[in-house]
Amino acid sequence: MKGAFNLFFYRPKVKKWRFFPKFAERIKIERLKIMDNETKLKIEEKIIDMLKTVYDPEIPVNVYDLGLIYKIDLQENGELTIDMTLTAPNCPAADFIMEDVRQKVESVEGVTAATVNLVFEPEWDKDMMTEEAKLELGFL
Repeated sequence: MKGAFNLFFYRPKVKKWRFFPKFAERIKIERLKIMDNETKLKIEEKIIDMLKTVYDPEIPVNVYDLGLIYKIDLQENGELTIDMTLTAPNCPAADFIMEDVRQKVESVEGVTAATVNLVFEPEWDKDMMTEEAKLELGFL
């Protein structure tokens, strides 16, 4: 049977291995799946697509195109770390935006957990925006 496993424990006092078939059936152990580079790139594309659905409530451009996302680090086990900033350090919607980012990227298949770090170095400025964002906001 594909994906089946046997559970053995070593008993040091009697110096023997013991097989526990019923115990093995009751617990569910999911083997860690190591993703290849192609899979990782596809998941990262989906993460970026999801980030493009997160908006600052005061600005009609998504956080990715605004240049607020500094780093996307996807580990092979599916754990994701995102470093992001805000347009202003005292942004009243900071908690809302960060939680929205976390929830949306955790919904991407292949992401097991997400951590969103708020960073202010380097300081954000309008040159970090994409051309589309600059056009939308009238900077071009």
